[in-house]
Amino acid sequence: MRLYCLLLLASVSVPTSPLRADDPRIAGVNIMKLGMYWRVSVTLDHPDTGWDHYADAWQIVLEDGSVIGTRELMHPHVDERPFTRSLNSVVVPDGTQRFYIRARCSHDGWSKTLYPVDVGPVLN
Repeated sequence: MRLYCLLLLASVSVPTSPLRADDPRIAGVNIMKLGMYWRVSVTLDHPDTGWDHYADAWQIVLEDGSVIGTRELMHPHVDERPFTRSLNSVVVPDGTQRFYIRARCSHDGWSKTLYPVDVGPVLN
C-alpha cells in the first residue's frame, strides 16, 4: 500500500510556475482624429475579482515596439463587463498605418497578445 501511495504521488503533476488566468480580452477599439491628436477608446473584458486581480491598464504600441500611450485603469470592474475607457490627446506619428493595443492584468502582467488597429487614410 505504501508503494502504491508513493507511485500515485509521483504521478501527480505540480506546476513549477504560477498559473496565468485569461489575459484581458480586447473586445473592440474605436479611434477618432481630433485636430492634431487622436482619441483611442478600448473595450476590455476580463474576469476581475477585486483589487488583487483586475485589468489595470492598456497601451498603444507602434510596429517598432515603442509605446505612444498608456491608459491606467484605477479600479477593478467586477460588475462591469465589458467596459470601455478612452485616452485623449494621443500623438500618432505621421505615416503610421497600424498600431496595436495590449492590455495588462494586475496579477499576470502585460498580455503577449497584440490587437491590431488600422489607422487608414485621414481626411482633414
